[in-house]
Order: sequence, then C-alpha cells, then structure tokens
Amino acid sequence: MTTTVERPVRAVPEPAPAARLRRPGWRDPRLLVGVVVVALSVALGSWAVSSAARTVDVYAAGTALTPGTPVTAADLRTVEVRLGAQTDRYLLVEDGLPDEAVVLRTVAPGELVPAAALGAAADLAVRAVAVPVSTGLSDRIVAGAAVDVWHVPAEAGAAPGGDPVAETAEPQLLVSGVTVAEVDEGSGTLVVGGPVTVHLLVGADDLPGVLAAVAGDGTIALVPVGSAG
Repeated sequence: MTTTVERPVRAVPEPAPAARLRRPGWRDPRLLVGVVVVALSVALGSWAVSSAARTVDVYAAGTALTPGTPVTAADLRTVEVRLGAQTDRYLLVEDGLPDEAVVLRTVAPGELVPAAALGAAADLAVRAVAVPVSTGLSDRIVAGAAVDVWHVPAEAGAAPGGDPVAETAEPQLLVSGVTVAEVDEGSGTLVVGGPVTVHLLVGADDLPGVLAAVAGDGTIALVPVGSAG
C-alpha cells in the first residue's frame, strides 16, 4: 500500500499595485515657489527695461562755467536725456539749484552739469588772479580755456662801459594748465591795443610765484593748452 504525502503549497503574495505619479497641485510648495520666482524675474526685467528707457530733465551749461562763479538758472539750459542708474551723478532739474552754489570745476558749454561741480565758496581750491597781458593774445584764450603761464623777464640793459649784457634770462614757466575765468579787453578804455586783463584761477601752491611775477619786472605770456583742433 502506497502512502501519498501532500506537501504544503506556499502562497505567493500578490504584487503591490504600482504607485502612480500625480500631477502637482496648486498646493504643492515646489510649484508655488517656481511661480513666485518666474513672476519676480519678469517684474525685475520689466523694471530694468523701463528704467533704461526713462528720460529725465538735466541741467547743462549754457556757457562756460568757471570755478568761483555763482550759478543761476540763466547760466543753464534744460536737456532731456537717458541716464539709467547714473541720475545721482548729475544736476537734475526736479532737484533745483543748491542755495548760494558756486562752480567748483570748469564745465564746458553744453556739458551736463555734474552734481559734484557745484558747492560752497569755501570748497574752492583756486583763487582768481588778474594778469595783465600786453603781448598778442590768442583767440583761443577765452573763459573756460586752459593756459600755461610764462614769465618773460625784462630786456637786459647795458653793462658798465656801454656793452650790452651778453646773456639774458630765459622765460620761465610759472604754472601750467590753469583755467581762464574771464577775459577783460577793457572796452571802456580809450587806448586801442592796450593791455588785456585775463583773470586766471590759480591754485594756492602756485599763487605766490604768479603774484610775484605780476608785480615784478617783465611781462606775462599766456599759451593755450592743447591743439587747435
């Protein structure tokens, strides 16, 4: 007689259902952060474009502005320009003119007036010196121009015994690159071709030498700086 033994059959577990990917909903923090980042980028780009394209009214010099000169609205004109992020560097019309302001550095005609070009008279680093010029004056020497100042010694006299002095002193450069504040041609005088008085803006360190040359013998010659072109 044969006995059959049945082996127990191990139950195979059913596979777990695959997890489905769900679309992120509006409440998903990652989606909300992405939306905020995109919105900020668009807003920042729009602001940058509009700021670059925006024009402002700025003061420009109507004539040459020289250091020490008080500034009024009559000396300026208004221009509309695009400055972008540099609006704080120039004198805006909407800000008006500072009270009792004077020019601290030369501003050429038509140039936008830098905010740093105006200030109090106490901030000036130069002083005006009236220099008589009897020799020919270049037509390039006008208010705002830069010139070199030379001292030409007086002609040598005769040496003892009637012989002329063999050596004469050479012209001496007193100061270079000073600014012309004003040219006074003396229109009220009756002398035609007389000396012209040029008001120069001289730094404190060069002031003693220039004053001594003006008060001494000899003449002062002014040479324009730069080329004619």
